[in-house]
Amino acid sequence: MATVHLQVVGKVQGVGFRWFTRVAARRLQLSGWVSNRPDGSVEIAAAGRPDKLDEFRRVLMQGPDGAQVETVLDLPPVDGEELTFPFVIDKSGMKKALR
Repeated sequence: MATVHLQVVGKVQGVGFRWFTRVAARRLQLSGWVSNRPDGSVEIAAAGRPDKLDEFRRVLMQGPDGAQVETVLDLPPVDGEELTFPFVIDKSGMKKALR
């Protein structure tokens, strides 16, 4: 199973981006999580089939109505973390900080 660890930059908080991400990830049967970051971006860790992760990235670039995605950045892999199914929204504030 392939994994991605991403940071989505732009107007992506306060526009339903985490919910949009959760819906898309579950539709694609991905494991993982999405979390808001203090800098206004959104962080995502996901696992699944490579073709599904490619489609997921394309969906993230579009975002929901009201979002303005500037870029999707690749982050270092999430070390030793098991990404759970189903995909969840992390509401604890920031599941993983950019290291």
